[in-house]
Amino acid sequence: MNGLRIFSDTAFAERAMDLLRDGVAEHELVFPLKPAVSVLAKSKAGPEIETVEVAFGQPDVADVLRAKNLRWLHLTSAGYTRYDTPEFRAAMRERGVMVTNSSSVYAEACVEHVMAFLFAQSRLLPQALTTRCANGVAEWNALREDSRLLIGQRVLIAGYGAIAARLVECLAPFRMEVVAMRRTPRGDEPVRVVSLENFDMELAAADHVINILPDNPESRGYFNASRFSMMKRGAVFHNIGRGTTVDQEALADVLESGHLAAAWLDVTDPEPLADGHRLWSAPHCYITPHTAGGHAFEAGSLVRHFLGNLRRFERGERLVDQIMGA
Repeated sequence: MNGLRIFSDTAFAERAMDLLRDGVAEHELVFPLKPAVSVLAKSKAGPEIETVEVAFGQPDVADVLRAKNLRWLHLTSAGYTRYDTPEFRAAMRERGVMVTNSSSVYAEACVEHVMAFLFAQSRLLPQALTTRCANGVAEWNALREDSRLLIGQRVLIAGYGAIAARLVECLAPFRMEVVAMRRTPRGDEPVRVVSLENFDMELAAADHVINILPDNPESRGYFNASRFSMMKRGAVFHNIGRGTTVDQEALADVLESGHLAAAWLDVTDPEPLADGHRLWSAPHCYITPHTAGGHAFEAGSLVRHFLGNLRRFERGERLVDQIMGA
């Protein structure tokens, strides 16, 4: 493949930028007027965006739409809310542009974060780490007796993609019963998968509901008072998807009433929550500050994922984490 013009708009640190430059040495890198300072920020391209064939980062939607030579857009995030519109999808489909994201980069870290949530809840770590009691007293006995084994517990996963697929693998040794939901089940998933229409029927049997839904018009407020009431008493809710997919007042209600045993959240709306928000003081509500996907040399992982896909693009192979396009 002849040299490509590749637009990169993320302000990577020197180590990751060196990795990118080395990996695209046979191509031409093009930079924006205003780089993006994080994977969730927007950049501002100049007129050069109209000449590039590949874009890597978080380009503004308007810039992508005027990139008439674009053949492939690779996003440095797992989420793609601003691009997930009927108009943008139609434009990419009409022009034959492939769109990929970086779900695979964040899958391992997010799964380890969820596993930490599951272990902490089942072993009652928040209570145990703040308790000083002697062996054999009532409080000590209660901690031991109320701790649960993961074996035999039932997990319901909302949103089956790269993260959920890896989570299913990690849960396998614990012999948990796992059910997942995806908009259109393919039939080749390693666990039972139900459609969006049948999801509610699974809520009553789940010990743990793990939300990995992205933010889009269909998912906003998806976990509402009605769905929380469908969950069995004593179930646990986990969210590493997006805060917008949860009615947070309804979640506070079911925690305060004792209907749910706990909530473990890595995302909220907004981030962070206001100091006086009810979830900060709701019983057994534990919040991490959107760090689930974080890991050492994260920028390098993003660059390596892009470069792997670039090699596939050069060979005409299907791209990893493709979300739009043929």
